[in-house]
Amino acid sequence: MSVDTVSLTGWGRTAPTTAVRFRPRTYEEAAAVVRGRGPRGVIARGLGRAPGDAAQNAGGSVLDLTGLDRVRALDEGAGTVHCDAGVPLDRLLRVLLPRGLFLPVVPGTGRITVGGAIGSDVHGRDHPGAGSLARYVNALDLLTADGEVRTVTPGTALFDATTGGLGLTGVILGATLRLKRVASPLVSVSTERATDLDDLLARFTAGGGRGGDRHGAPMPYASAWVDLLARGRATGRGVLTRGEHAPPSVLPAHAQRTMRAPRTVRPDGRSAGTLLPGGLLGRTSAALFNELRYRSAPRSRTGELRTTDAFFHPLDALAALPEMNRLHGRAGLVRYRFTVGYGQEEALHRVVRRISARRCPAFRAELQRFGAPSPGWLSFPAPGWTLTLDLPAALPGLGRFLDGLDEEVAAAGGRICLAQDSRTRPETAAAMYPRLAEFRALRAELDPTGAFRSDLARRLGL
Repeated sequence: MSVDTVSLTGWGRTAPTTAVRFRPRTYEEAAAVVRGRGPRGVIARGLGRAPGDAAQNAGGSVLDLTGLDRVRALDEGAGTVHCDAGVPLDRLLRVLLPRGLFLPVVPGTGRITVGGAIGSDVHGRDHPGAGSLARYVNALDLLTADGEVRTVTPGTALFDATTGGLGLTGVILGATLRLKRVASPLVSVSTERATDLDDLLARFTAGGGRGGDRHGAPMPYASAWVDLLARGRATGRGVLTRGEHAPPSVLPAHAQRTMRAPRTVRPDGRSAGTLLPGGLLGRTSAALFNELRYRSAPRSRTGELRTTDAFFHPLDALAALPEMNRLHGRAGLVRYRFTVGYGQEEALHRVVRRISARRCPAFRAELQRFGAPSPGWLSFPAPGWTLTLDLPAALPGLGRFLDGLDEEVAAAGGRICLAQDSRTRPETAAAMYPRLAEFRALRAELDPTGAFRSDLARRLGL
């Protein structure tokens, strides 16, 4: 097991803190770190893709689990896989897809670990039908504060506190996941432009022919890019993308070769995006980028075939570059993600209008729908609409502006995403998550000395 002292940040690169980092290769080594923890406690960390401070622990210990990366058992007949928490989702998908298997929930990046995905209770574009990842976890190997490894199963308080619990109930060392079968390695995609936010919401909720599959049923995967710099009658315009796993009958002969094709790199071995200067997207350049993106999207197109990587993780090819999370400048980026319920569309309109009026240069702005909530006590999804945007941390007055959006969201009965947060006030989080008191009580019972701590937990009083 390697040990070093490092300065760590989330993907957003705001608020770095220093911790002792341990890299265990076995469950026993991880347990030894928990038993020997210092007064500042320990928190698990995967690939560091949380935008905020959920996987930092100032002055304490951090368990880097990327060395626990074995796929231990794959039962193709039963459709289950047991793997270590440090296995990246994109690597797991490369194991599963050639066997006609797939994860029932695929988030917007494949570069997070299984443990991080469960600790955040991630969701995908098909949340209204599929729900979040916790629904498909058969069992967890959880390292608790006493240094013991427990098998935790659904239907228990500890399971519901751990899925979405941000690593604060223990260290997820491994998990058994249920899988689903897919007919092919490609996705059939439909794309359509929406002229404003009302039009976009209507297209999301339309069934039948618009955005439907070959039988007229709605396609299961759906998300939209929103132009948050558009104003006037175009406020909230966007591009809606839907998809379904393509049937074998429509696959070209080269489908399998396409699936395995490497991403394009420059002759010097670097990807073309490595030359992007820091802070590229100011208001003017972001507005030009958004205009080009909107105008270049088809008004309506169906039947386009994409690889699973290109459809589910379009930004991963860029996000792998060292400079990509510097796109918003030296100060880093703040991810703001919230959800409001169905019937609260006017609140969504107000938030979008406020962002548009302030001319926030949002490179990423994604709208999705949520279905039934997860049983996870701190899980983010709840029935309604969710909007995600990345903003430059150096934007003047950003903290006050986002505090105002928090008030708008809370007044509508909505919530922000704790797993991606870097700046919310503790009283705001408490108001948005009604089961937080139960979560704190369970932690106090199972971990009275505070073995598991993070910068986010201290900041929000979790």
